[in-house]
Amino acid sequence: METKWLEDFVSLAETRSFSRSAQLRHVTQPAFSRRIQALEAWAGMDLVDRSSYPTRLTPAGKTLYDQALEMLQALQNTRAMLRAHTSTGNDMIVFAVPHTLAFTFFPAWLTMLRGEFGPLKTRLLALNVHDAVVRLIEGGCDLMIAYFHPSQPIQLDADRYEMVSLGQETLAPYVKPDADGLPVYCLPGKPGQPLPYLAYAPGAYMSRVTDLILKEAATTIHLDRVYETDMAEGLKAMAMEGHGVAFLPHSAVKKELRAHKLVSAAPPGSSEFSMVMEVRAYREKPSGKEPVNSLAQSLWSYLQGQKAEANVLD
Repeated sequence: METKWLEDFVSLAETRSFSRSAQLRHVTQPAFSRRIQALEAWAGMDLVDRSSYPTRLTPAGKTLYDQALEMLQALQNTRAMLRAHTSTGNDMIVFAVPHTLAFTFFPAWLTMLRGEFGPLKTRLLALNVHDAVVRLIEGGCDLMIAYFHPSQPIQLDADRYEMVSLGQETLAPYVKPDADGLPVYCLPGKPGQPLPYLAYAPGAYMSRVTDLILKEAATTIHLDRVYETDMAEGLKAMAMEGHGVAFLPHSAVKKELRAHKLVSAAPPGSSEFSMVMEVRAYREKPSGKEPVNSLAQSLWSYLQGQKAEANVLD
C-alpha cells in the first residue's frame, strides 16, 4: 500500500468527486481511479459506493477515512520532527523547476535575484512539470517555478498553495537563417511541401501549448514532424543545425537571435504563431505545524513585494 493512495482516498472522501480529486491530485482521472481501486484491492473490499452521485463511502470506507486522517497526520508530524534535525534547511532554498525553465529562465533570473535580494544558496531540481508538481506536493522543495497558461493550468489546491508571478515568456517559431540572413523555412508552409517540424514529445507541457498555437492559428500550418524531444534545448540545437522549425521560449534563444544563429520562422509582422505564457513561482502555505525555512520565507515576501510594486507601476 502506498501513502499516496491514502491521500487520494481522503481527497475523494472530501470532494465526493473523482474528476475534482484527480485535478487536485494532479493526475488523470483514469489514473486516479486505478489508485482508488488499488487501495480497495489492498483492503479487500469496496470503499466507495459507485452507484450514487455525488460519490459516497461505504461503511468500510468511512472507517478507513477516519484512520487515514490519523495515519497521514502522524506521518506529517514525523516528517516535521525529522526536518528539525537537518542543518541545511534555513540557509539553502530548494527549487523544483521544469527542464526548459531550468536551462533558460532560471540562470538569468537567479543572477538578477542575487543582485537585488542578496546572496542565496540554492539547490536546483530539474524535472518534468509533473514531477516538479509532485515534489512540491510532497514537500521536497521550497519553491516550484513553472510556466502557466489559462488553457493548461497546473492543478493545485488554492487553499493549500499560493503563487506569485515572476514575468512573461513568449513561445514562438525559430529556424536557422540562410546566407542572406533569411529563414530557411517560413511558416505556414504549403500543402504539398510541409515544413520539417521539430516537436516536443507528446504529453510534455510545452507540447500542449504548441499544439494550441497550431490549433488557434488563423492560417493553416503545414508541418511534417521529423523529430521530437521533451527538452527545448534539444530542439534549439536541432534548429540551429537547420533540421527544421522549432517553437522555443524567447529566453532560450535571445543570445542566438543576437548572434544571428536563429531567426523567426513567422512572416514579418505576424504574431499569430506565438503565445505569451506567464512564469510563476508556487509554494505551500505555511501551516504552523512544520519548521519554516526563514530564507525561503524572506525570499517569498520579497517576490510578493516585487509583484505589488510592478502592479502599482502598471
